Amino acid sequence: MNPGDGDGDGDGDAGATAIIGLKVRPGLEREYEAWQQDVNAAAADYAGYLGAEVSPPTSLQPDWVVVYRFDSIAHLQAWINSATRQNLLDAGSRYIDGPGTQQVVRGGVQAPDPLVTVVVAHRVHPDHVDEFLDWQQRMSQEERTFEGFRGTELFRPIEGLQDEWTTLYRFDSAEHLDAWLTSGTRRKILAEGKKFSEFKLRTIDDSFGSWFAFEENGKQTPPPSETKTAIAVWVGLYPTVVLLTLALSPLKMPLWIGLLVGNLLSSFTMSFLTMPYYVNPLLKRWLRPSPGEPPARTNRIGLGIVAGVTAFWVIAFYLVTTRFWTLP
Repeated sequence: MNPGDGDGDGDGDAGATAIIGLKVRPGLEREYEAWQQDVNAAAADYAGYLGAEVSPPTSLQPDWVVVYRFDSIAHLQAWINSATRQNLLDAGSRYIDGPGTQQVVRGGVQAPDPLVTVVVAHRVHPDHVDEFLDWQQRMSQEERTFEGFRGTELFRPIEGLQDEWTTLYRFDSAEHLDAWLTSGTRRKILAEGKKFSEFKLRTIDDSFGSWFAFEENGKQTPPPSETKTAIAVWVGLYPTVVLLTLALSPLKMPLWIGLLVGNLLSSFTMSFLTMPYYVNPLLKRWLRPSPGEPPARTNRIGLGIVAGVTAFWVIAFYLVTTRFWTLP
């Protein structure tokens, strides 16, 4: 855990995220998705709206999960408590099986890598807050010793919006998460905090998250512009496609099969290797510049990096394919 990084003490400018879990009645999934699109479109009309994501159930995540991001708690609260949303919820109740769950946190919840996120909500009596924080600290200290652990954030209740304390912790895979959840160490710590034993736990599968997900101290920054996004994808796509073409060329597949296989491999390679480990770290300061940095300066540096790495790959591939090796 990063104690205090996500404890909710920051101001409203840190942004606000609502995580909503819903069970959809069997056979009504398509109707629900159409209704949810209408709800998200209505949210987009409210001040401070940054985006919404809908994640269907997976083997790790039994519920539908909807994530709303606003630029402040006040703006998120205005949407959550609005008559517009309540009317939509009334109209969509036919698709929902039972009451949903909702947690609100300051800042963003996306992670820069494909991770598995667990959301835990506790109701804590005001007289027991210090004891709860000590207990959470012990929990975090043990979590970090387990393989695959990637971080924890603790968020305080938000007056007028949420009475619960919310903890988010992340692991790099379902297997590593399950090892922690079923461990004797966790059972022991849970037993030590008996008065906090009533909680809601939900797993969110982030395995197919955004190519451009960055997080700084729990604060989600706006997404890059469409132009920057297109250029960044191009920077990653060129070496990915050429390297895969060189790797597959000895198989001498027909064009229509070669493109089919190559595109599939390119999609996986871009999602799990090229973007998170090459493009995002390389262009991070250009894609998501700090608020105080002059745009002209970040653009000059970013485009300079783009030009430099592109020239490197062009020269490298020219030499490889014309001087050292000729494609079969």
